[in-house]
Amino acid sequence: MRPKTEAELTESIASADRPLWVRGGGTRGIFGDGDVVETGALDGVSLYEPGALTIVAQAGTPVRTITALLDAEGQRLAFEPMDHRGLLGTVGEPTIGGVVAGNVSGPRRIQVGACRDFLLGVRFVNGAGEIVKNGGRVMKNVTGYDLVKLMAGSFGTLGVLSEVSLKVLPKPERSAVVKVHGLSVSDAQKAMSIALTSPFDVSGAAHAPVGVDGQAVTMIRIEGFEASVAYRARQLVALFAEFADVTVDTETSAVWQSVRDVAPFHDRLGDVWRMSCKPSDSPALVAKTGGSDVVLDWGGGLIWALTDAGSDLRAKLGSFDGYATLVRAEPDTFATLGRFQPEARGVGALTSALRQKFDPRGILNTGLMG
Repeated sequence: MRPKTEAELTESIASADRPLWVRGGGTRGIFGDGDVVETGALDGVSLYEPGALTIVAQAGTPVRTITALLDAEGQRLAFEPMDHRGLLGTVGEPTIGGVVAGNVSGPRRIQVGACRDFLLGVRFVNGAGEIVKNGGRVMKNVTGYDLVKLMAGSFGTLGVLSEVSLKVLPKPERSAVVKVHGLSVSDAQKAMSIALTSPFDVSGAAHAPVGVDGQAVTMIRIEGFEASVAYRARQLVALFAEFADVTVDTETSAVWQSVRDVAPFHDRLGDVWRMSCKPSDSPALVAKTGGSDVVLDWGGGLIWALTDAGSDLRAKLGSFDGYATLVRAEPDTFATLGRFQPEARGVGALTSALRQKFDPRGILNTGLMG
């Protein structure tokens, strides 16, 4: 089913007599049992107010359409959503509804927050076939229960998004990346912590043990007015005086696109895991992966790991303050290990209660999140 309007979407869900599998552009490679409902035909920007820094779009609107529209006005989606296609080997078109449903957030999250922090309002159809509206179309109208943030990251298990309202931000005048070369994961985490606790307004902090030249590289991004960026870059270089090899690069877009989309793992065999953790825990967790290839983002708070196919990384990591999500694997590995970290009993009870409330028939993306 590919509804073209919210009314058609409502009818598709209300009349369903078996499970439904909801997807946007299909770029996440997530499939399950049920009749497929694609939101890609719900396409179009219904409101864009550059002066108010807000945009309202139907859920199936391609991210590239929104990016181009914002770019023409010198604005952007500041939370920097990743494009999963290279990592997962998928096709299709990333949609803004898919971004919201997955709370997809990139390297700039450490500075500005996640996708959910930019959501002003949503419209969605719940599992009973009812249209629900929450939040508003502009910042001053965000009222009521915060279902907006609840929908971000729910992966279509509570309702099917039909429209989203987002806050946008101006693009910076200049950017630069301070690179520290040759660090171990432990020293890289220390360098990123130094940068993030400095007063120099860092908007990205990542580490690749194997950079483009085969050498480890730790990357710190700063953005803003030209004079400010130049000053802050000098100050960060001075802060990194204990590290021998420090450079500054003003060509930053390719660097951060690589980090955002986890380019080092493209076209490589193996499973891909995504771990969210306390940044200070990242060196120990990387060690527990058993030498897996890794990419660190969010100052060490996000770890991407490439492992042997079928490897149970959660068992290797043991209990830690965070979670490990299996992002790329063969179907039998997903069936055995599960995509998402098993929920604690109390959290699982809350999750079940929410699903019962929003999807009383249990038909939306059944089994996806436990």
